[in-house]
Amino acid sequence: MKCWGGGKVKHTLAVLVENRPGVLSHVAGLFSRRGYNIESLAVGETDDSSVSRITLVVEGDAKIIEQVSKQLNKQVEVIKVNDITEEETVDRQLLLLKVNADIAVRQEIMQIVEIFRCRIVDIGRRSLIVEATGDDAKIQAIIKSLQPFGIMELVRTGRVSIVRGQK
Repeated sequence: MKCWGGGKVKHTLAVLVENRPGVLSHVAGLFSRRGYNIESLAVGETDDSSVSRITLVVEGDAKIIEQVSKQLNKQVEVIKVNDITEEETVDRQLLLLKVNADIAVRQEIMQIVEIFRCRIVDIGRRSLIVEATGDDAKIQAIIKSLQPFGIMELVRTGRVSIVRGQK
């Protein structure tokens, strides 16, 4: 099991659903009714525009997650539920971060951006917007590295995960 701090287990579920209004609400509702906070949620169409994939990260007991997964599978709109917690996966998040960047510190920020292989996607008079993709550890490291300059605004997606191919 993948554990993060305090021995709490975070489960990653990949849920294929029919791409229809209200489906996301039904899926999220199954967790909220049991008092589980969804830590990360990402939704998008698959290669088939009638099917969407929901990637959820939720902290909880394996037995409860299994029960919720079974209930999800009973939903008419749900095509398939996979708990990929134990699988070898590639995980990514997208981060957009606006940082204070007057002329005196721009070069230093640009060096940090280069080290992390990020991109500057907007330049203002007193700010830069940085775009980064990576796993949670990389995203956290970028945020920590840019905090001393003053983060004006930060937005990030939920985690998207895909199971690695067999070797």
